[in-house]
Amino acid sequence: MTSLLPVTLLTGFLGSGKTTLINYLLENNHHEKIMIIENEFGSVNLDSNLLIPNHNIQVVEMTNGCICCTVQGELTKALHQLYAERQAGKLQFDRLIIETTGLADPAPIIQTFFIDELIRQTIRLDAIITIVDCQHILQHLNEHRVAVSQIGFADRIILSKTDCITEQQQIEIINRLQKINSKAAIYQAINGKIAKSQWLDIHAFDLDEELVLNKGFFIVDPTKQLETKFKTIPYQTLSWNDDICSYYFEAGELDLKKIGSFMENLVEKYGNDMLRYKGILAIQDNNQRLIVQGVHKIVGFDYGSPWQQASEKISRLVVISRTLPFEELNKAFLQTTAS
Repeated sequence: MTSLLPVTLLTGFLGSGKTTLINYLLENNHHEKIMIIENEFGSVNLDSNLLIPNHNIQVVEMTNGCICCTVQGELTKALHQLYAERQAGKLQFDRLIIETTGLADPAPIIQTFFIDELIRQTIRLDAIITIVDCQHILQHLNEHRVAVSQIGFADRIILSKTDCITEQQQIEIINRLQKINSKAAIYQAINGKIAKSQWLDIHAFDLDEELVLNKGFFIVDPTKQLETKFKTIPYQTLSWNDDICSYYFEAGELDLKKIGSFMENLVEKYGNDMLRYKGILAIQDNNQRLIVQGVHKIVGFDYGSPWQQASEKISRLVVISRTLPFEELNKAFLQTTAS
């Protein structure tokens, strides 16, 4: 069976530096062929004029209307066409990068990869990468709801234009980003320079056993190893009004029937507001980890490796969502604990 085509969704508000990141990748990645789909708001694709030509790169421009309104049907059609041409040998490429318009909410694009049968069988959504313009991100988060949504969906966040702000401003930005999305690692790229291993082949949508919160902030220098920059300051000392944030649930061993009912009710009632969620759960009388991951109302469950010792059996669930009644939900989550 042919391996699934890896697809990376690259998001970020207008002017955040998505094209700069892609250009750096194209200049320094000569071992594979990449297909890039660009989406632009309006009838004129401005960014296509900025991309550096490369015979290994084939750019597909889709400019029919606003991406957040029409992308689902249009993207599906484009992916079907690319698959057919790839199968027929007319096109050759090893991975696909979809660069969204800065005004796009990633939700309908992400759902495309789980709804369509042909796409599910032939394409692997690898990760959502969000580029953040540090010079303007606080204003964008305050004024544009879609900017908050782009952060909330991210598996990796890449900071651009950090040379335009002070270290204290950088600390505030990182704390605000981590409050919205506590699951995504945050990296810095200078003029788009970042190792491709930090944003490609992440396997973020695999049902794996990784659930690490606030992984930290890393400086990215292609000539050096990654290093943690600084610790962030407590959320309690800061105040923001973002309608998306991270909710963290924790308990011991859970009753399978009770947690199943809890998740079913949670997704049914609040799924439209839940951007991303992932949990590693300990189930009574079962030594394997139960892994749960979802986007909105699309959710998957699978059993992973066994717990090594009883003290490890802690159930953790992170939900990145618009406002939820956390106290009420946390009480219900704790009630799923095994007797």
